[in-house]
Amino acid sequence: MRLFPCDRYHLPLPDGHRFPIDKYTLLRQRLQGHATAGAPLEFIEPHAATDDELLRVHAKDYLGRVLGGGLSREEVRRIGFPWSRELVERSLRSTGAAVDAAAAALEEGRAASLAGGTHHAGTDWGEGYCVFNDTAVAAREMQARGAVERVLILDCDVHQGNGTAEIFANDPTVFTMSMHGARNFPLRKYPSSLDVPLEDGTGDDEYLRALAAALVESFERAQADIVLYIAGADPYEGDRLGRLALTKAGLLERDRRVLAAAQAAITPIAIVCGGGYCQDLEAIVDIHAATMLLAADVVKNPV
Repeated sequence: MRLFPCDRYHLPLPDGHRFPIDKYTLLRQRLQGHATAGAPLEFIEPHAATDDELLRVHAKDYLGRVLGGGLSREEVRRIGFPWSRELVERSLRSTGAAVDAAAAALEEGRAASLAGGTHHAGTDWGEGYCVFNDTAVAAREMQARGAVERVLILDCDVHQGNGTAEIFANDPTVFTMSMHGARNFPLRKYPSSLDVPLEDGTGDDEYLRALAAALVESFERAQADIVLYIAGADPYEGDRLGRLALTKAGLLERDRRVLAAAQAAITPIAIVCGGGYCQDLEAIVDIHAATMLLAADVVKNPV
């Protein structure tokens, strides 16, 4: 399975910043260890998303402010990262990784970005550590290439995919499903094609019941040619920002059900990481690595 990491594009953050940027390097290193041991994982440097790719989703003025360092103080605050040339390059590579993963999935059935899930970025804004919306750009690029007509975005990050919902609000060719904490960020939630809000403290059993119904409805309504799956680690019970109570085993079962649904529908699936804010970085890596190993069919129960 092809994996697209972008952690070598360093993102400088102030001391004490709460975004756990090191998780991406640790994830790549963990998976490279599996590859050395014989796992069928191929690591490929992603391309930097182009202006043409980004402008299919984002407003020209917004893109210009990001690339040129013209974001207002309020825009920078809303994104949550200080602007830098490194931020621009990292954001371009992370978005490119989702595009590359989607293209690879169409060729081989499954592929993944080892970053991304930047679902809070809307047409003309960034928010919540999201500069560009990687799955939206990937969806539009695959359509522009004529590779697909219909797309299903399955968002299982703990936060609602407000940017994705806004971008595709009037587009019946892209079905957006968001399964998230009802009382969690963002405060303003744009309606997805299907929203599945969950109460604080939701655990494995209740989550998986809701997921089962959401998968049936999403696949039936989307009739998609590709699935873009945001496999957030932040529904984990130990996450600082999640407010749900899933175990690692529950999250792995979530992944198994998503992958099985795509396989049953004979639909390629591209995975992006989504959020993860546990203070124990190894726990985040455990969750994301298990997702990737399961998708690569390395082991049936990698947790």
